[in-house]
Amino acid sequence: MRKLKVDELHRITVDKFKKVDKLPIIVVLDDIRSLYNVGSVFRTSDAFRVEAIYLCGITAVPPSAEIHKTALGAEFSVDWKYYKSAVEAVDELKKKGYIVYSIEQVENSTSFDTFNPDINKKYAIVMGNEVKGVQQEVIDHSDGCLELPQYGTKHSLNVSVTAGIVIWEMFVRMEPKW
Repeated sequence: MRKLKVDELHRITVDKFKKVDKLPIIVVLDDIRSLYNVGSVFRTSDAFRVEAIYLCGITAVPPSAEIHKTALGAEFSVDWKYYKSAVEAVDELKKKGYIVYSIEQVENSTSFDTFNPDINKKYAIVMGNEVKGVQQEVIDHSDGCLELPQYGTKHSLNVSVTAGIVIWEMFVRMEPKW
């Protein structure tokens, strides 16, 4: 085996990325403190052609050296929009026909391993603050909550890791035909 060089990967340009079909998912970041986590979500969203990222509350927005450090330029390819609150973003998404799921541990949550998205629908996934998670008011405005099953001693994962798992699984389960 030989490691491929960057030019052998045949990546699309930012201009082409803006024009190609996207996975019908919007990632909502609810009060994310770490700019490195924000950058990581941009990079993962680029990798799987997520439609957009909504940055809410205290979540930092580009341009930022810290976001760029982990995004590696994905902040230029992935569309993003800022909202004062995640509730405002969620309400707008629902008006536009998105099904909104907060990724959170709540009563009667749906275990993500049993979730099967409808490939003909659009989704938004809300990721919460590194310490407090998704705000209760945002959960109240969501259509439901998805929970990643965990079997260790910790009760949570890093927000960028969670986003990566959820985005990848949505990509696999929605089977885009690019």
